[in-house]
Amino acid sequence: MSPPAKSKSIQAFKSAGLIGKYGDPGAGGTLRELSGYLRQRRIEVLLDEGTAQLLPGHGLETGSRDEIGRRCDLVIVIGGDGTLLNAARSLVSFGIPLLGVNLGRLGFLVDISSQEMTQRLDDILAGHYLEEKRLLLHASVERDGEVTSASDAFNDVVLHKWDAARMIEFDVHINGRFVNTYRSDGMIVSTPTGSTAYALSSNGPILHPTLDAVALVPICPHTMSNRPIVVESGSRIEIKVDEASAKNARITCDGQISLSLTPGARVVVGKKDQCVRLIHPANYDYYQMLRAKLHWGENF
Repeated sequence: MSPPAKSKSIQAFKSAGLIGKYGDPGAGGTLRELSGYLRQRRIEVLLDEGTAQLLPGHGLETGSRDEIGRRCDLVIVIGGDGTLLNAARSLVSFGIPLLGVNLGRLGFLVDISSQEMTQRLDDILAGHYLEEKRLLLHASVERDGEVTSASDAFNDVVLHKWDAARMIEFDVHINGRFVNTYRSDGMIVSTPTGSTAYALSSNGPILHPTLDAVALVPICPHTMSNRPIVVESGSRIEIKVDEASAKNARITCDGQISLSLTPGARVVVGKKDQCVRLIHPANYDYYQMLRAKLHWGENF
């Protein structure tokens, strides 16, 4: 991943897709204000069809995620990090940049507050912003040489126990080489973006988002010498769950998509070819965001 780059010239965004937090009526007011602002700037607005219910009588054109990806040159996501994770997975193949507006607490991904939204957009629409490329993972469940289910993940792919209090047992191979047999509550395979999510609560390392790397973080391992491992993002990671444990295990992508396992199946995780493009205000500072979110230095 390359470091965030300042835009070099004025970027004329001519059309914008709007995606709001699913089922949150509190997003309606911000969406209405934002759509009015964009239309005043003569920017074509396409409202996500799943978001339209938050804006009754909106009078805007609506479209599917595919239509937004094909027709828009910017997508503004209103909600929290979970809303942006969902939008990123559905739009990554279109290469469209995403901008996040948060509706409450500071997010790691949605870093513009609704109170300063129009002020920040004035600068961004004038070409004053930072753009960052972030990697995604692709996970597939394979059995007898066939893929039975698959999904992308922006934060993480998580193997975890399911419907049982006991630990699960599984082998991990990286690029065809055996790493270890784990007995634990599961394993998190995290992108740098996801290193401040579930992986962080499992004592994983914080990876700068521009690193071209992936972290493997055991969840509550039986042996305390089982530590997180950081590997190159292009690595092929294979997880084979012990047959006795398979019925009590699941795969979850970004905490939003669940893939079931059956005895004899294996999980293959690798880097997705396309990256997510994120847009930040020109004064974006990753370390300042960490200080604010993780409350660093508050006792000094």
